[in-house]
Amino acid sequence: MDRPGSSGIAARLRVYPGRPPTKRQTRVYVRLFMSDADRWTDNHCHLHFRDPGAASVQEALAAAREVGVERMITVGCDVLDSAAAIAVAAEHAGVYATAGVHPHEAEGGIDGLAELLRFPEVVAVGECGLDYFYEHSPRAAQRDAFAAQIAMALESDLALVIHSREAWADTFDVLAATGVPDRTIFHCFTGGPAEARRCLDVGAMVSFSGIITFKTASDVREAAALCPLDRILVETDAPYLAPVPHRGQTNRPALVPVVGAAVAEAKGLTSEDVAAATWDNATRTYRLPHS
Repeated sequence: MDRPGSSGIAARLRVYPGRPPTKRQTRVYVRLFMSDADRWTDNHCHLHFRDPGAASVQEALAAAREVGVERMITVGCDVLDSAAAIAVAAEHAGVYATAGVHPHEAEGGIDGLAELLRFPEVVAVGECGLDYFYEHSPRAAQRDAFAAQIAMALESDLALVIHSREAWADTFDVLAATGVPDRTIFHCFTGGPAEARRCLDVGAMVSFSGIITFKTASDVREAAALCPLDRILVETDAPYLAPVPHRGQTNRPALVPVVGAAVAEAKGLTSEDVAAATWDNATRTYRLPHS
């Protein structure tokens, strides 16, 4: 099977020697991997990041929809950021929001977060979890904020979006102590097969980002290969983590079909298979309208 980053899809995307493709070229090329029926959900992005302005948001939405990305979930990382996510979702059809406190911001606490969960645009708590790679907040504060947000998801019957980096053991320990919400997502999965199995064992969804296209991410591709199709989601995490061959550019929801194509290749499926399955999976996991 072709692997992204070698002779696979990601390599074949390098059709413009010497430089990454432009946004317009990308939209044309992405369509080569799409059928007319492909419909995608970018289940994790940050459309509202640093208040880009209404025109920039509208441009991102238009570009996404041109390549079949019809639904986007814009994710909050602290209380004020979550309020901004809700505001963007309220203004645009097909855009939904989460409300949460990222582990980087955990030291500031979660006061005011519970009130945001009442807004109809909110489909999940998060992103929350543990990040021991950067440790911008003390580990104890991260664990406390994570546990509190798991409890909020359970109490509110909302999905839970987890960020876990270099903290797998403690992440699963906190989940074991507090309980795992029925609809839990490990976003931007960076583990390998062993971590994927643990996510599946607790009933969680596994969400793959542009990392799956990176040459060094063979373990992530192996994890995608073993995950059942009905347990997979796709995301961009825009504006971060643009997939190959767009590394170094600002990521955007319009690139989620590139991620989906890499997932398809890892699993020996077509992009159409992954588009249809992840659409249904996002519908079920976040309780979104199907049409």
